[in-house]
Amino acid sequence: MDYKAARTKMVDNQIRTTDVTSHEVLDAFLTVAREEFVPAAVKPLAYIDNDIQLVPGRYLMEPSPLAKLIQLAEIANTDVVLEVGCGTGYASAILSRLGSSVVALESDVDLAATATDTLSRLGHDNVAVVTGDLEAGYAPEAPYDVIFVHGAVEFVPDAIFAQLRDGGRLVVVEGYGNASQARLYIKEGGRVSERNVFNTAVKPLPGFRRAKEFVF
Repeated sequence: MDYKAARTKMVDNQIRTTDVTSHEVLDAFLTVAREEFVPAAVKPLAYIDNDIQLVPGRYLMEPSPLAKLIQLAEIANTDVVLEVGCGTGYASAILSRLGSSVVALESDVDLAATATDTLSRLGHDNVAVVTGDLEAGYAPEAPYDVIFVHGAVEFVPDAIFAQLRDGGRLVVVEGYGNASQARLYIKEGGRVSERNVFNTAVKPLPGFRRAKEFVF
């Protein structure tokens, strides 16, 4: 299979057509080999217009919403980025082409090991894969200029907002299924504001559920 041709078709037919206009983002998606980050059995499907299961309950996000979310972050080449839920490291590789450095947080140790090996083999030396609770973020390297959450969540914990630098941006999909919204959060003067940007439906990250409350 001609993966380079498939990559070009993905960018032209799935990403450019959904309002992704940033040359830097488009170039990153043209450069990073998506087939290297999916299980061997589904490599021929690496460029389909759909999510790809990595392990039960974890997915590589569909190209179009992934590109739109990354464009929303407006990553500068001096930015330090935290990715929450890196999976096998595909989005980490994209982010590494845009920012200065990436901390790629993963809770599944096997996925983290795969991400580390693949990113190292492909020369993405400005990505550090770390393991830990996704809902806690990764405080040792905070603060971050950009925090990117790779999957849908019910809410963003305060611990993650606390790791955002003043002037920083957090991009996330909140809600599940067709009711979900891509949101941009910006921290200014220690306060966080939010903006709903577009509707989308992406697979959820584990956790990030609000505690049930008793109603009297």
